[in-house]
Amino acid sequence: MKKIAVWIASFIMTQQLLLTEALAKPARCVVNGSGAAPYNGKCEFSPETGGSFSITPVGKSAFDGATVISVSVTLPGVAEVRGLTRDGINSRWGEAQRSKEDPACWVGSDFKICVY
Repeated sequence: MKKIAVWIASFIMTQQLLLTEALAKPARCVVNGSGAAPYNGKCEFSPETGGSFSITPVGKSAFDGATVISVSVTLPGVAEVRGLTRDGINSRWGEAQRSKEDPACWVGSDFKICVY
């Protein structure tokens, strides 16, 4: 049952990405933590409704196996962060707060994601 739920979540996330792909914009992403090697480079920024967004690295593998990171705003200044791998594995990174020092950043307990 859990595998089905993960597959469904991955499928929905993939569909959302396909729908917003036309809206993707080039950006610079800085991703640190969550067990991943730090990434500072080009990415595609795909805005979604309510301030949510997804990022995809450009030109090289990044995000420690995740090919897409989704930041889904749940409340003002609060988001749920997930990573999606090429194999369709959707991993929960956790909750993040929007940084007051740098509003381009979202900070979780063991990660930080900034998009410029």
